[in-house]
Amino acid sequence: MSAPAPAGDAAGLAQAGIVAVLRGPSPEAVVAAGGALLRGGVRALEVTFTTPGAALALRELRARHGDELLLGAGTLRRPAQVEEAVAAGARFLVSPGLDGTVLATMGASGLPTWAGVCTPTEVMRATAQGLTTLKLFPAGVGGVALLRALREPFPEVSFMPTGGVTVANLGEWLAAGAVAVGAGGSLCPAAELAEGAWEAIERRAREFGAALSDARSNY
Repeated sequence: MSAPAPAGDAAGLAQAGIVAVLRGPSPEAVVAAGGALLRGGVRALEVTFTTPGAALALRELRARHGDELLLGAGTLRRPAQVEEAVAAGARFLVSPGLDGTVLATMGASGLPTWAGVCTPTEVMRATAQGLTTLKLFPAGVGGVALLRALREPFPEVSFMPTGGVTVANLGEWLAAGAVAVGAGGSLCPAAELAEGAWEAIERRAREFGAALSDARSNY
């Protein structure tokens, strides 16, 4: 019997540690990749709405894996996408930016919401709207130093850096105060998703998991 999946809020994603960001060529590829990631020990997935048939992928992943996977929807840029994601069973919602209408729709869903920010001004805009769980994106632009700098004036914010997270630097992000990390192309490369290289994705998931365990043992 599998353990229940955590919620998609800061505490839930902190428990998961790694959120796989899936941008697939088809819903079938995303569903197969989700299975490979789960076998490799990654239990939180963000299905991006740049994936054709993203809502179908979410529904199928829920049907196959139930609470074994914590499923979220990402790259939500329009209110209709938010509504699709909620109807498909997403348990947390992620937008790359701070569009007011999109954020209002996300908030009305009652689900944990992660809005994308990259500057102090954007963090101030987000916190003024009551948001305290934020996606630092693209995190690789400012690196770990940016996260450290933002944590000082905004200690109440839970940041999830996404973009630029690798096996090699995962521990640095967590040590700098990230509540969890989002890993996209470094965990599930587009070429492997297109080719159906599920064993390679499963192997990389295990590598990320080992890096997470090492990081947690050091702080």
